[in-house]
Amino acid sequence: MLGCQQFRRTLFRSPGRHADGRVEGMLLGLAAGDAAGWPAARHRAARMPEWTRRLTRELDTFAEQNETTTLPVPIALNQPPEPLRLGPSDDAEWAAFTAEAVLASHGTALSDLSRDRRVRSAVDLAWMALAAEISSAAARAPEVESAVIPLRARISVRAGLGNLATGLRPPATGHDNPHFFDDAACVRACVLAVVHPGDPAAAADLAEFDARYTQDGDGVHGARAMAAAVALALAGAPAEDCVRGALDQLPAGSEIGRNAAHAVSLARAEEAGARGRAFGLVPLLEHQIIDHVYSYGIAAAETVPAALALVLASDGDVTEAVPAAACMSRVADSAPALAGALAGAVENRKALV
Repeated sequence: MLGCQQFRRTLFRSPGRHADGRVEGMLLGLAAGDAAGWPAARHRAARMPEWTRRLTRELDTFAEQNETTTLPVPIALNQPPEPLRLGPSDDAEWAAFTAEAVLASHGTALSDLSRDRRVRSAVDLAWMALAAEISSAAARAPEVESAVIPLRARISVRAGLGNLATGLRPPATGHDNPHFFDDAACVRACVLAVVHPGDPAAAADLAEFDARYTQDGDGVHGARAMAAAVALALAGAPAEDCVRGALDQLPAGSEIGRNAAHAVSLARAEEAGARGRAFGLVPLLEHQIIDHVYSYGIAAAETVPAALALVLASDGDVTEAVPAAACMSRVADSAPALAGALAGAVENRKALV
């Protein structure tokens, strides 16, 4: 994965208020949260031979049919088990994808543009390069439906890239998308916040530019909120101010806006300064914020409010916010990573190494 220190040094060439490890804290917190969620093992199992995953599915079917409460987990059997050991997965991969685009914006090819425009150009080039790979795969296949897409990604990302490959451009690529509402862009937004530390509005606008490739509605609102919160954290703002900055980006009439306001009110109602406030918040979020109806737990309207509330309840303590988020199994694919990114930026790298 992209080196945290290299990323920070490239962005901030001279020492100053940003050289205290907050960027590294954000990246490390994101990766730690990504690894903490139970879905990470299933994502990482993709690096194992296909037959190991097939066997896991068969064992799951056996347990269902025989009413066995011993449930299977990803397995290695006679294969090297390294892919199944604790580690980050898809959220960290897409954070690295975004970070590489930010680093590419420092190249000479874009040097005549402003910093924000350089990053936007680099982001567009990165998305179009992936779309070109998909176009090539489709051209080689006998029919589009049988094309083997050369990457693993969220539904929203695959759909957005497919739209790009057919000639659509944002915002249509995110709007004409079955998972426009998911939180795929929120992780990318945390990384893009490093371009505008201390400027939540500019960070939110940049995050929206990227989010429009794959999202619409709450998917975009969530990206704006996370970018604003992390941008404030990178400038040294406390957790309370970061969460307030995130709320400012959420339309009051939206589902994510209503959920975030309610989740934050629950966090504020917990006893101020008490250790373990984040863990005490988990049952409340589970019953009042998290939706147990839909088949995927990646809606930005749930994961972003949960992450904001847990960071606030823990007062930015990454060692409390991330484990608490991981306790909410329904949203454990991304809520721990989002909470870790924000809390890591609030506390800086010293809390994680």
